[in-house]
Amino acid sequence: MKLLLDISRTVDWLNERIGRLVSWLVLATVLVSTTNATFRYAFNQSSNAWLEIQWYLFSAIFLLASGYTLKHNQHIRIDIIAGRLSRKAQTWIDILGTLLFLFPMAIIIMWLSWPVFVNSYQHNEISTNAGGLTVWPARLLVPVGFFLLILQGGSELIKRIAFLRGLIADPAEAVVAPDAEAELAEAIRRERGEAA
Repeated sequence: MKLLLDISRTVDWLNERIGRLVSWLVLATVLVSTTNATFRYAFNQSSNAWLEIQWYLFSAIFLLASGYTLKHNQHIRIDIIAGRLSRKAQTWIDILGTLLFLFPMAIIIMWLSWPVFVNSYQHNEISTNAGGLTVWPARLLVPVGFFLLILQGGSELIKRIAFLRGLIADPAEAVVAPDAEAELAEAIRRERGEAA
């Protein structure tokens, strides 16, 4: 199990780094969108390439950060029933969900999207929009994103099994540091308390 936990830590490290890097694409998307809107409304100039760059960046954010999102347990869940169960039962739900839903879905999408990317690359597919971009980089994001999601799913599976065996703390318990707003609110409360 030690080797599997080492692999899990490596996958966590990889998706953490990719997620942090990809987060900068949000800023790039905003800048591209702002530039495009400024040129369109101020100078009456626009290009489909600018719109497509936005789409590519958004796709990269969504697909490449999916493993990062899973690592941080931030995927959408409906915990109406599971939230009332014990941590052990919730962990079993995570294990079964990973094995029965996450892995089959992600593997099928990755498998089916690879030939689409290869075909696009071999034919140097260009967008059908006037002034459009080369398409294969966007098509590559799909198999790569789902590969990263599969890796992180394996890491989460290892951690859940290790938790059930009592080898590690509950991986679903997020260690959340206070954000800037919470720190500011706490500082204001302390200041008001000291002044009173």
